[in-house]
Amino acid sequence: MNTKAFIVYYDFPFFFPEELDDIIKAHEKVVFQKGDYLLEEGKMANEYYILEKGLVRSFVNDFNGCEVTTQFFVENEIIIDVSSLFQRIPTQENIVCITDCECWKLDFETFQELFHRIPNLREWGRSWMSQELFAYKNRSLAIYTLSATKRYLNLLEQKPQVIKFAPLKQIASYLGITDTSLSRIRKELVSHPRKT
Repeated sequence: MNTKAFIVYYDFPFFFPEELDDIIKAHEKVVFQKGDYLLEEGKMANEYYILEKGLVRSFVNDFNGCEVTTQFFVENEIIIDVSSLFQRIPTQENIVCITDCECWKLDFETFQELFHRIPNLREWGRSWMSQELFAYKNRSLAIYTLSATKRYLNLLEQKPQVIKFAPLKQIASYLGITDTSLSRIRKELVSHPRKT
C-alpha cells in the first residue's frame, strides 16, 4: 500500500514506521463512478476518504435551491465533512464525484480506535486541522480582498484539475461569481494572458 495518496500522513515527520504502517493498513480501497455521492445532505458522515485519483466536489443548496460549490477535492487530499463526522450530526453538504475516483476509506470507528491508541495521530490531526482552518480563512478573505480574475488564477495554479474537469457553473459558484463573469474572465485571459 505504498501509494502517493498517503502523503497526507507521510508529511507529518513524527510518526514511527510501525504507527504509519498501522494507520495505512486500516484504510480500505474504494472506487466510485462519476456522479456517485460520497455523502448526501441530511445524512451523517461515517468515514473519510483520501482521494488517490479523480476530482470530487462538495456543495450546498442555497435558500433558492441553487447549488453552491463549497470545495473541490483533488488527488492526495482528504475528503471529509469534519462537523458531521466528529460531532455525529447530519451534514448540510453533498459530496459528489465529478470524475471516476479511486479513494482510500477510513471509517469513524477505526479512526477512533487508532486516535486513542496512537498519540502521534492526535498530533497529526491537530496539525492537519490547523492547516485546513488556515486555508479556509484565506479562502474566505479572498472572496472580499481579491478580484474575481485573481481568484480564478489562484484556483488554476493550486488545483488545475478543477479547471480541466469541473463544469463552468460549478467553478463559478465556487469563486462566488456568475457563469457569465467567469466566461468573460477566461476570454480576457486568452486575449491578454498577463492581465490579472
